[in-house]
Amino acid sequence: MAPTDHPDSFAARGTLKVGDRELEIFRLDALQSKYDVARLPFSLKILLENLLRTEGNGAVDAADIEALATWDAKAEPANEIAFTPARVVMQDFTGVPAVVDLAAMRDAMADLGGDPARIEPLVPAELVIDHSVQVDEFGTRTAFAFNAAREFERNRERYEFLKWGQDAFETFKVVPPDTGIVHQVNLEYLARVVFVNDRDNQAYPDTLVGTDSHTTMINGLGVLGWGVGGIEAEAAMLGQPMSMLIPQVVGFKLHGELPEGATATDLVLTVTELLRHKGVVGKFVEFFGPGVTSLPLADRATIGNMSPEFGSTCAIFPIDAETLRYLAFSGRPKELVDLVEAYAKEQGLWHDEHAEEPTYSDVVELDLSTVVPSLAGPKRPQDRVPLSHAKEGFRSALGELLGDDPGQEVAHGHDEAIAESFPASDPPANGAPGHEPDPHEPIDAPAVAAGTVIAQRSASAVHVALDGQEFDLDHGHVVIAAITSCTNTSNPSVMLAAGLLARNAVARGLTRAPWVKTSLAPGSKVVTEYYERAGLTGDLEALGFNLVGYGCTTCIGNSGPLPDEISAAVQQGDLAVTSVLSGNRNFEGRINPDVKMNYLASPPLVVAYAIAGTMDINLTEDPLGRDAEGNEVYLKDIWPSTAEIARTVEEAVQSDMFRASYGEVFEGDDNWRGLEVPTGDRYAWDEASTYIAKAPYFEGMEADPSPVTDIEDARVLAKLGDSVTTDHISPAGAIKKDGPAGAYLQSRGVEPKDFNSYGSRRGNHEVMIRGTFANIRLRNQLAPGTEGGVTKKDGQEMSIFEASEQYIAAGVPLVVLGGAEYGSGSSRDWAAKGTNLLGVRAVIAVSFERIHRSNLVGMGVLPLQFPEGETADSLGLTGEEAFTITGLADPMNAGELPREVQVRAGDVTFTARVRIDTPKEADYFRHGGILRYVLRQLAAS
Repeated sequence: MAPTDHPDSFAARGTLKVGDRELEIFRLDALQSKYDVARLPFSLKILLENLLRTEGNGAVDAADIEALATWDAKAEPANEIAFTPARVVMQDFTGVPAVVDLAAMRDAMADLGGDPARIEPLVPAELVIDHSVQVDEFGTRTAFAFNAAREFERNRERYEFLKWGQDAFETFKVVPPDTGIVHQVNLEYLARVVFVNDRDNQAYPDTLVGTDSHTTMINGLGVLGWGVGGIEAEAAMLGQPMSMLIPQVVGFKLHGELPEGATATDLVLTVTELLRHKGVVGKFVEFFGPGVTSLPLADRATIGNMSPEFGSTCAIFPIDAETLRYLAFSGRPKELVDLVEAYAKEQGLWHDEHAEEPTYSDVVELDLSTVVPSLAGPKRPQDRVPLSHAKEGFRSALGELLGDDPGQEVAHGHDEAIAESFPASDPPANGAPGHEPDPHEPIDAPAVAAGTVIAQRSASAVHVALDGQEFDLDHGHVVIAAITSCTNTSNPSVMLAAGLLARNAVARGLTRAPWVKTSLAPGSKVVTEYYERAGLTGDLEALGFNLVGYGCTTCIGNSGPLPDEISAAVQQGDLAVTSVLSGNRNFEGRINPDVKMNYLASPPLVVAYAIAGTMDINLTEDPLGRDAEGNEVYLKDIWPSTAEIARTVEEAVQSDMFRASYGEVFEGDDNWRGLEVPTGDRYAWDEASTYIAKAPYFEGMEADPSPVTDIEDARVLAKLGDSVTTDHISPAGAIKKDGPAGAYLQSRGVEPKDFNSYGSRRGNHEVMIRGTFANIRLRNQLAPGTEGGVTKKDGQEMSIFEASEQYIAAGVPLVVLGGAEYGSGSSRDWAAKGTNLLGVRAVIAVSFERIHRSNLVGMGVLPLQFPEGETADSLGLTGEEAFTITGLADPMNAGELPREVQVRAGDVTFTARVRIDTPKEADYFRHGGILRYVLRQLAAS
């Protein structure tokens, strides 16, 4: 829209002079005489500017602006607005299928008689390849080079395709692999805070959507953005405003300062617990109060990162002096820093400790001085456990796990079984005075020298010989200790705390337990540079924390296999072993298929648990081990002080590191530059490829959509319980040799050793559809007693994919029944795409996670909610019934948005709530999904 076409109903167009440049802005104070916009939350002011600037684009009019300016903080969201983000950011797992869809849309556009070149990102789109490196080698100085080489071997086809996309699409840029994690690269380099559109000479807030739920990390920098599915991101790239309801905004008031020994990780786990308890799903969270000024930018980013874990759409901090300090420190040009300050102050977006408090829908408060060292686990990020109670929390969780597993020896009851596994008497460490060595405990075994709880053999233990050492592996042993994930690796204070703790531990003669797979996967090269400058690299390596790659590894499930001997012992004893990682996700089956219990912790605690080797220890009271003189060493003896950490950060982290690391960020290494890339505006699909395949969503598509129909005589493909995450639904992690996806790959000549992960094959729908609902921990109640992608059809057990094929061949529509929080977790578009391709017409659940519900609509799948207070079980549904859903077609085809439909399932009839929430979503649904809608709009214009 040209500036002259803008209606400017509120006379908001103005100018801002910064240096020798004069920029057009849309002034928020133009509304102040009629509406008290000065008291709006920071995040809503950004949305209001967005509406003022995009008025007249066909999706925004004066009434929308007035609806936001008159926001009622206490009202339930009801007013729809259209948000137009300034840019889109992607990671490669979700970005590859997005580019596949764009390439397929170019073909479909040609088929409809349009110009394929019309399919082009209209806003900057940046993709960071960060999710493909796996921890194959660890604990060696060659680990990084080895893992990077394996990454290119496995993913060459994908990388060639992405490099083609970078050439074929003018506004699409790719940050090559082995550079950093998308959210850290976004924080340290890509984010602008204030965006300048040179075409229109306009300045406006930097806003974005990302194809990863942890896009919210950028909220710490005062940038409004959140995670969406790949299909929504594609529409945003193609210039489609994003339909949303004006949200409620929960203010989170901070005061005080973090106490000695508490880290940003402990703070974010506390915030996650508080906000999960409060209930903020679908809401904005905004931090304010005097405590904000005491939080470094990196701590703010750590909190923003975990917004998906407490369920909010975003978790944003305002722009203030700390924002400017970070921008300058991270190498942004002075002109940008000056612009951010001038714009924020001019628009009422600036925060200081004397600023008037905005109006909020609700307020949560936290005194930072009450934060204590914590973990979260063993399977949900909101399940915080104070470090002082971690041992008893672990034992309680283990009791539940053993009790659920009839294969375990629990004849004496849970407590006695646990006591048998973990004797109360803790013998002194092997080699210490007065200890008679056990024949299974070699004197020189570092693990025994490091631990005091784990030395005694229990009834459940399995004896292991590994790399010349022998030991007993048991329940609770930590087999993975990973410093990984965007949440913490962007934060110098916790990363350097880990290095300092490692230095102190090595000085006392401690080492890691030999069964622990250790890894260090920083979010950017800046981290390894400041480790070097602080002189801590060698100490981390002495404990096995060698660099394994720059990317999202363990947290996304790319932990790599455990050593064969460890894996065999785990399976032999059916052991409940654990992982400890500095990540944000610890859902069942996510980290490693051999690991049943996963704990989130700060980087220094990850190092501590690698030394301890077990979760069955109270690190606040029990010794980690003994030094060379036989003296007990406690965690408090080696934990660095807050002052020492701050001093090390100041000395080691320098501005020049950012400039050097990001100087040629899009160039890549020799591997990237040497890729052979196909040319042309349309992609030359390779029928033999098992990585990249033409998306099927446009097959048989006509210029006009077919009428919506009701759903008749549908059958249930899966009946699922509460808290089914997108990790359970979407293919993720390792591909099983004997599963449908594994069988398909082998039929195409791919050997199991070359399967790679599901994430790496997201560009091939044939693989992905076979892995949908195939998570090893999924429990389908239609097939009781089973785990994984299993269902029953006509009384016969079979894979969900096989049943789907049979139903589709017979023309039978399908539904899925779900519980509360259906689809929580990462913003996986394949959780919706796979559901669609399996033939599922509707998902009926107790409640939905925000992104997944939107993605289902975006793929033409109908989300329905059971009546308030009801579940599938309370209604007496077994999943064996035939389902007929009526009351959808007539209003939809008349251009209306139905709020309810009638569902008849066997002898049961109930009214379900339609979770198509906005008129724009109704349009998407009528067209069979957002991609078809956008394509038809572009073809028609």
